[in-house]
Amino acid sequence: MDFHDYQQQALKTDQVPTKRGDGVIIPLLGLVGEAGSLLTEYKKYLRDGDAHKLFQESVREELGDLLWYVANVASKFDLELEEIAKINLEKCFERWSARVSAQTDIKTLGYRFDNDFPEQERLPQQFAVEVTQVSQDNLVKMKAFINGQQIGNDLTDNSYSKDGYRFHDVFHLSYAAVLGWSPVTRSNFKCKRKSNPSVDEVEDGGRAIAIEEGISALVFSYAKDHNFFKGISTVDYHLLKTIKNMTSHLEVARCSLGDWERAILTGYKVWHLVDKNGGGTVVVDLNAHSITYQTK
Repeated sequence: MDFHDYQQQALKTDQVPTKRGDGVIIPLLGLVGEAGSLLTEYKKYLRDGDAHKLFQESVREELGDLLWYVANVASKFDLELEEIAKINLEKCFERWSARVSAQTDIKTLGYRFDNDFPEQERLPQQFAVEVTQVSQDNLVKMKAFINGQQIGNDLTDNSYSKDGYRFHDVFHLSYAAVLGWSPVTRSNFKCKRKSNPSVDEVEDGGRAIAIEEGISALVFSYAKDHNFFKGISTVDYHLLKTIKNMTSHLEVARCSLGDWERAILTGYKVWHLVDKNGGGTVVVDLNAHSITYQTK
C-alpha cells in the first residue's frame, strides 16, 4: 500500500471529518497522546526487559496509530501524505548526503564552478598559504602569503577582545576547498571571471563577497557559543538553512547543507591550529576537497 492509498483509506474511518474546530484539534491531540503511549511502552520495556513479551507488537500498534493521525492531520490541511514523505526524504538527503557519501566513499562533494572559464579565471586547484601575525600599532595583525607575495589585506580581530577572528580567511579557504566556491578567495587571488560580465558581477562581485563575509561572521558568532566546534560533529540545522537562504541566488546554491557543514567543521579544525600557533601553512587541494595545516 502506498501513502496515497493509505491516506484515502484512513479518511473513511475519521469520526470527526470537519476541517475546523474539533475536527482539527482532535487529531493534533491524538499525535501527542500516541507519542506518549509509545514512550510508555518503551518505559515498560526498560523496566521489564524481555518479560515485556508484547513490546514489539505494542510498538507496531502505537506507530500505526501515529501514522493514522499524521495522515488525518495532513488531510485536514489539504496536504498529500505521499508528497510530505517525498519532501522529507529530500530534506534528509540534503542535510546528510555528505556524511552518507563519506561513509560509502562516494565522491559527491565539491563543484567546479569555473571549469568553462580561462585558466587565469579559475581558482588554483592546489596551493599553500603562509599565515603569520605581527604586532603593529598595539594591534596584532594577520598576514597571508603565497610564494612570498602577500594576498589580501592585513587583518585584525576587529574586536575589543582577542578572539582569533583575524585568521578568518581560513574559513574562506575552506569554502573554496570543500565547496569550490569563495568570492573572497577569488578576489584575493585576482581570478574573477571577467570574461563573462554577468558572472563577474553576480557571482564574483561585491554583493557575493559581502554575503560570504557575512556567513563567516554569522558562523563565528554561533561558534563562540559552541566551544568553536571543538568536539562537535554537527552544525545546527537552522544555521545551515540560513546560509542556504543567504546564497540561494548564487551558484553555490547547488551545494547541500551537508556540504556546508563539512566546509565549516573542516575550516574550524584548521583555524584552531592556526590560532593556537599564531600562524602556519594552510594547504588547500580543490581536487581532494581538503584543507590541512602544517606548522611554520
